Amino acid sequence: MGAYNNDRVFSPIYSFASSQDVRLSKHVHDSVHGNIYLDALSLKFIDTEEFQRLRELKQLGMTHMVYPGATHSRFEHSLGVYWLAGEAAQRLKIYQGSELDIDRFDIQTVKIAGLLHDVGHGPFSHLFEREFLPQVRSGSHWSHEHMSAKMVDHIVNQHHIDIDSEMVKRVKEMILASSEFAVPKSSREKPFLYEIVANGRNGIDVDKFDYILRDCRNCGLGLNFEYQRLMETMRVLDDEICYRAKDYLTVHKLFATRADLYRTVYTHPKVKAIELMVVDALVKANDFLDIASHIEDPSQYWKLDDTIIRTIETAPNEELKEARDLILRIRRRNLYQFCNEYSVPKEKMEHFKNVTAQDIVCSQKNGGVTLKEEDVAVSNVRIDLTRGRHNPLESISFFQDYNSHEKFTISDDRISHLLPTSYQDMIVRVYSKKPELVGAISEAFENFQLKTYGIKAQIHTTPEKKKRRILA
Repeated sequence: MGAYNNDRVFSPIYSFASSQDVRLSKHVHDSVHGNIYLDALSLKFIDTEEFQRLRELKQLGMTHMVYPGATHSRFEHSLGVYWLAGEAAQRLKIYQGSELDIDRFDIQTVKIAGLLHDVGHGPFSHLFEREFLPQVRSGSHWSHEHMSAKMVDHIVNQHHIDIDSEMVKRVKEMILASSEFAVPKSSREKPFLYEIVANGRNGIDVDKFDYILRDCRNCGLGLNFEYQRLMETMRVLDDEICYRAKDYLTVHKLFATRADLYRTVYTHPKVKAIELMVVDALVKANDFLDIASHIEDPSQYWKLDDTIIRTIETAPNEELKEARDLILRIRRRNLYQFCNEYSVPKEKMEHFKNVTAQDIVCSQKNGGVTLKEEDVAVSNVRIDLTRGRHNPLESISFFQDYNSHEKFTISDDRISHLLPTSYQDMIVRVYSKKPELVGAISEAFENFQLKTYGIKAQIHTTPEKKKRRILA
């Protein structure tokens, strides 16, 4: 493994570009990474309606309703991943170019994969595929990664982009590298390149580097993670990207920061309430607008973005009235009311099944108001360090120093002071769609906990209602 070289990797910024490519390229200023160089091939993809659609997809969906600064889009995120992917590949070329045989083709492929990795993403962050589609397309295995691969083919064909067919094939494989559609490692040429954009082996990739940094900045949160340190020190051993042993704390901070974002931002109780309402609105509008059918055809799919909300709320059609009313409730902050939440006991996680509105309604005792499933909304929240119930550091290879040729994993006893008691949290939150039913639903939720676990595992104590004070 080559000795450490601390020279700026990108001082010869056009080192892999022809003079004609340079004339057709441009610089843009990114709020996170500063000046980004967009080469000629990337601009052929960027300057299409399919890619420009990403401007209308907020990176964090409805989170801006709670964190007003979270209005950044998948457009700038994709440019950021493109840039970081190129940086990562070029650093490896400078550090180990002779032994890894990284060429211009490889670097261009990784950059385009980074640029297009989210081009198939649905509206409202992950809400579209994880919560909307399961309700209207039961049993569907649709994923935004697979759609991104289909969109790559569509853009190339629709806009007659002059690109090597082998590059297109590898771009799609890199986009799918962390999904169920990933090609086996044995079938990949230079497998370490597939760990740069979407790392299915351990989750450390430039996609996470960018969205963690970008999300923290736009939500006004502090960042306790230096991705640059990992970019500077990574090396390839046995076709795997590895990190210096002394940087294990930086690696841990990556996963810890991501988990903190999930707890404080992505799964904020108010954010989830709004998302539940958006899902209900989309489901109610689906029959009339035929939203779900867009997922079959890339030529129609690119027309689907976050502006579907405006379409619903401004359309006069009677068929959209229920969906319109829900959007109006969001605008007026008349949200689904949070009742309570509980953290699933660790010993129950292995056999945990998502809680449904039916589970809550069926736990209601006789007497009082009769609850219906349509009165209750449930959010099942999973927060982990990217590897479910397992320690992500177990799948990360380290090396001792720059003269080392052996990789190893770091044992738990060496970093026990960093490790949480559990690598995954499961939280069930229950909401009432009608303010007057909060009490009845909260009580039914408590009964469900007693029936399921034998204890009340909820996090908040249900307060007694105070008597209304009568002024003389």
